[in-house]
Amino acid sequence: MAEEYDLVILGGGTGGYVAAIRASQLGLKTALVEKGKLGGTCLHKGCIPSKALLRSAEVYAQTKNSEEFGVLSSDVSVNFGKVQERKTKIVDQLHKGVQHLMKQGKIDIYEGLGRILGPSIFSPMPGTISVEMNNGEDNAMLVPKNVIVATGSRPRTLPGLEIGGNVMTSDEALAMEEIPKSIIIVGGGVIGIEWASMLSDFGSDVTVIEYADRIIPTEDKEISKEMQRLMKKKGVKIVTSAKVLPETLKQGDVVSISAEVKGEQKEFTAAKVLVSVGRQANVEGIGLENTDIQVEKGYIATNEFFQTKESHIYAIGDVIGGLQLAHVASHEGIVAVEHIAGENPHPIDYDLVSKCIYSAPEAASVGITEDQAKEKGFKVKTGKFSFKAIGKALVFGESDGFVKIVADEETNDILGVHMIGPHVTDMISEAGLAKVLDATPWEVAHTIHPHPSLSEAMGEAALAVDGKAIHG
Repeated sequence: MAEEYDLVILGGGTGGYVAAIRASQLGLKTALVEKGKLGGTCLHKGCIPSKALLRSAEVYAQTKNSEEFGVLSSDVSVNFGKVQERKTKIVDQLHKGVQHLMKQGKIDIYEGLGRILGPSIFSPMPGTISVEMNNGEDNAMLVPKNVIVATGSRPRTLPGLEIGGNVMTSDEALAMEEIPKSIIIVGGGVIGIEWASMLSDFGSDVTVIEYADRIIPTEDKEISKEMQRLMKKKGVKIVTSAKVLPETLKQGDVVSISAEVKGEQKEFTAAKVLVSVGRQANVEGIGLENTDIQVEKGYIATNEFFQTKESHIYAIGDVIGGLQLAHVASHEGIVAVEHIAGENPHPIDYDLVSKCIYSAPEAASVGITEDQAKEKGFKVKTGKFSFKAIGKALVFGESDGFVKIVADEETNDILGVHMIGPHVTDMISEAGLAKVLDATPWEVAHTIHPHPSLSEAMGEAALAVDGKAIHG
């Protein structure tokens, strides 16, 4: 027998379960279909477990250097089994929290593989969801008025570079039982740099091979340059403008692989290889071929309210490309649900989205880079302020890095804010709010920042835009 719903969501990751909660709040009878665990990649294979490991690496690195703070310690070591136990405990606690939210919202959960059917006896339109459960032993038919596809993404690999043995993606790396003595990380983007930072702090000999001419190439050039300097300072070897040659991979006691670096072929060897070259959308096996939904360059095409070509079927999160971030998927889910419910939501302005890198040091940004601003025709002015002049940073023992503000010289509007240094992933929200409110550097500068605090760097950078920094 078919069950009718106002909304069925395919995928219980961050975007999917947040959309389900908002739908429940708006009185929509909602079901969520998830083949794995509620919480999806972010909770189980991404944001949360990787940040738990990063925190353990940070504590270890700080403890080794505790004498700088007058705290004497000796024989500091890592019990990686305990590190993994802590990670699992955090994930399990949050998983239970998501399950509780689903019960609280009276959201029906179907554990299984959902597929979109074409027009059938259940509905004249495509959109009926067939759910295969218990390894194919059971099947449920869900007939919704609307569907949200939130099937997420998985790690991408290079053509010809097989995953297995000592060659991993981030999925396999999260389950490592011991810290590798050495590792080659293919890809110097956000995920690659987070892993490089973590494993280096745990004591691995890390080499990063990046195809572009700089690491974290989507960030402001000055942030990339500073990140590269600080990664090298902690012992990470970084090779840029390098094309990895998958056919040269050899596995044995060690793994070796070659790359073409500025016209010259070089061989690299390590105990492990981590492939971190982005993520690809999960668009296969969910029945898109039974609809008129368009897939462009591997991603589902939508309008600004996340409707596909089938107006009653929406898509959100990593499966539509763009900024593949958990907080973006959540807000896309909210906008999609509110559009379904006739709430007239505002489309998302992606220039207002804060982006974070949780390495040591951290990096964060909102808005456009200085180069992007110039390419768009803006006459720009910038202000930059170093954490070396911030008392709280010196107290922390983490004074590398800076805050940079890019502003429009004609209107004085803030175009972008870029940070690298201690706890900037928490500080970036002030910049995000400034962007939402269309603030000027003057307004940020005249917000009285507490002393001593790291946030003073934001106020000083805002003053520096017009050459008025007090402490720099």
